[in-house]
Amino acid sequence: MSVEQVAAVFRDEHGRAVAVLTRVFGDLDIAEDAVQEAFAAAVEKWPAAGLPPSPAGWIITTARNRAIDRLRRESSREDKHAQAALLQAQDEPVEEGVVRDDRLRLLFTCCHPALALNVRVALTLRLIGGLTTTEIARAFLVPEPTMAQRIVRAKAKIRAAGIPYRVPYEADLPERVRGVLAVVYLIFNEGYAASSGDELIRTELCQEAIRLGRLLVDLMPDEPEAVGLLALMLLQESRRPARVAPDGSLVLLPDQDRTLWDQALVTEGQDLVRRCLRRDQPGPYQLQAAINAVHSDAPTAADTDWRQIVQLYGHLLALNPSPVIALNRAVAVAELNGPATALALVDDLDLGSYYLFHAIRAELLKRLNRPAEASTAYKTAATLTENTPERTFLEQQQAALGPLTN
Repeated sequence: MSVEQVAAVFRDEHGRAVAVLTRVFGDLDIAEDAVQEAFAAAVEKWPAAGLPPSPAGWIITTARNRAIDRLRRESSREDKHAQAALLQAQDEPVEEGVVRDDRLRLLFTCCHPALALNVRVALTLRLIGGLTTTEIARAFLVPEPTMAQRIVRAKAKIRAAGIPYRVPYEADLPERVRGVLAVVYLIFNEGYAASSGDELIRTELCQEAIRLGRLLVDLMPDEPEAVGLLALMLLQESRRPARVAPDGSLVLLPDQDRTLWDQALVTEGQDLVRRCLRRDQPGPYQLQAAINAVHSDAPTAADTDWRQIVQLYGHLLALNPSPVIALNRAVAVAELNGPATALALVDDLDLGSYYLFHAIRAELLKRLNRPAEASTAYKTAATLTENTPERTFLEQQQAALGPLTN
């Protein structure tokens, strides 16, 4: 077994292990350190011994034992904190509550109102999703050092404020929902369009986000935004078989073979969108799900109801005036009103560090027969993405413009 395979297990099981150990010991730092030690032991032992029958069980058991050994040493030196953590681990009560899944438990406790929303999202992405600081920084479109400081300060605030790692009371759940939903969707996005690496899609992250989304809907069936988020993820996931060509290259939505879309996921997602419409309590995730439902209704790209999509984006912008949403709306405007109108909208956006901003500009410029400017935009977009299939696609688009003359 290779180190790369151990790394894959880390990606799959890190969140569960940290969540379980946090419940057992009541301390995030102890849980994180113990899980890191367990994975370090796995790197040493698994290549020779092979993958254990239950990698997650091996990691959790090893981490628990390492933590108990450490706490016993520290408690013998009159360390009151270590004594308390050791006592909790030895008692290990079974906690029955509203949140029955350890990862959801940790999601809700990390999304405490005392923390700013962006901090809650960043911290829980790191702990539950197992994303690196670099990946989280790209999701937030901020520099990596900024994100690293944000995570460190969040942990420090949790320690200083004594924020408990417990299941929130049922009455407290609604105020935690927004941060939890943002975490789940950012995990999904990192899987749906990986920020770096040789693969366009990281299926395990998409599946984990959808699993958490289903649990949230089971937990809060009357929360329309939880239903909307699940619908959105299912409709986007339904297109996965058509998004990558056999050679691993990217296939854009207009060029996808729609017969490859997972119709079971399409049907489930559309049913959830209709469930949201009946409630008539629109929110950002529900509107994004409705936009994707319109795409899934069209048997071909030419049949897409772009007028309805532009209208839905208008409602979405009113609720969430984000430049990224405005950029996506401009793509729909290009189909409805032409590339010149869309380019004027795009050029008003302050998204110079976002590769899709330049990629979309390049496509619009190409359609306007401005190849030199399109080439520059494609080149800029390619330099800003660290995902190999996306970069290759952008470079191919630039090359297809042919030799340019001044």
